[in-house]
Amino acid sequence: MQLQVPLSNLQQEILKIYSHNLPDEQLLDVKRILAKYFLDKALDEADKIWDERGYTNELMDEWLNEKNISK
Repeated sequence: MQLQVPLSNLQQEILKIYSHNLPDEQLLDVKRILAKYFLDKALDEADKIWDERGYTNELMDEWLNEKNISK
């Protein structure tokens, strides 16, 4: 038995907009644009969490330089 999952609103919109074939170069451009958009959203959320928790560059350096004592 195969489960049918409805398309998301984003998938539906993309299907409407791009109902024709694109040259490979344009398709790659669209993939890059979408990847950058979602990367920017993820970075915005990470920055928000960073600020909420009061993280600093010094704290990150400490975490990076900690010795893993379980090794």
